[in-house]
Amino acid sequence: MHCILSWEEGRFLALDDESLLRESASRGLSLVTYDRRTIPPILKRWAEEGHSHGGVIFVDEKTISPGDIGGLVLALLQLVKRTGEWDWRGRIAFLQR
Repeated sequence: MHCILSWEEGRFLALDDESLLRESASRGLSLVTYDRRTIPPILKRWAEEGHSHGGVIFVDEKTISPGDIGGLVLALLQLVKRTGEWDWRGRIAFLQR
């Protein structure tokens, strides 16, 4: 798992959401995000245009606080146990505790 702060020495921090989605997909990575405001419209438009993404996992701050890194990691590990064989390209999931 890569955090955007440390991924590629933070060089993707300044990327807009579309570029980040595009870059993560090109590397075969899924995006884990709390951003349920700006990412969904991009995914909707991409689907309408026939573009794919590397997968997006949305996290709700009411379910797992952004400060609860341990809880986030445990929830992601549980998701991987259930879905480890999935091809995540184009897939959207909502992380639960």
